[in-house]
Amino acid sequence: MKFEKINNKGQAQLFENKYLEMLTKGHPAVIWGMYIPILSYSIYHGCKTFEFSFVQVVILFFGAMTFWTLFEYFAHRYLFHWTTQHPKFQRIVYIFHGNHHHYPRDKQRLFMPPIPSLILASIIFLVQYVILGKYTFIFFPGFMIGYLLYASMHYLIHAVAPPFKFMKPLWRNHHLHHYKDEELGFGVSNTFWDRVFGTMFDLDKEKEDKEKVKDLMFEKKK
Repeated sequence: MKFEKINNKGQAQLFENKYLEMLTKGHPAVIWGMYIPILSYSIYHGCKTFEFSFVQVVILFFGAMTFWTLFEYFAHRYLFHWTTQHPKFQRIVYIFHGNHHHYPRDKQRLFMPPIPSLILASIIFLVQYVILGKYTFIFFPGFMIGYLLYASMHYLIHAVAPPFKFMKPLWRNHHLHHYKDEELGFGVSNTFWDRVFGTMFDLDKEKEDKEKVKDLMFEKKK
């Protein structure tokens, strides 16, 4: 997804219809507020109905969060950066992720908006249920919390400087992904899988371009 010009103001128009366009935007607080009751009930229902032990809940929940990080890596690398010559598929890739590279300061599209998110989450739940059966009631919440943490981390990377020194490589890896090379730096919530699969930037050799980083950060209100 190479763009002749990266836009630092405004946002991409994804649909001509204003109501469809509205459905492409979301706020972090709304998404978290929407999912916490759903995921909490899923865990409650699973524990009450199937009498999972505490150990089972911990293993399934945190195992799912870990699985999310791998899913995140492959989705970002192979789906969000899918290279295709087919116009319809190019448009789908742009709607899902390309618009973020085109308008990196658009804070309304870093979380998947409510209605599309619920539709996709329902499909994911059904797929997991076919594979995992009753364990889905614990696995699915862990997976979705992994997503919410990923989206929140992505939001923070574009909003503020790293709050702790140890987080600096994560911030730099993503910034370089934007302005240096889109074929590297696919991890957003972590750099583990980039290191495993050899797509991590060599941060010792890459000099930070502060002006380009500034262009990626949300514009501060005056």
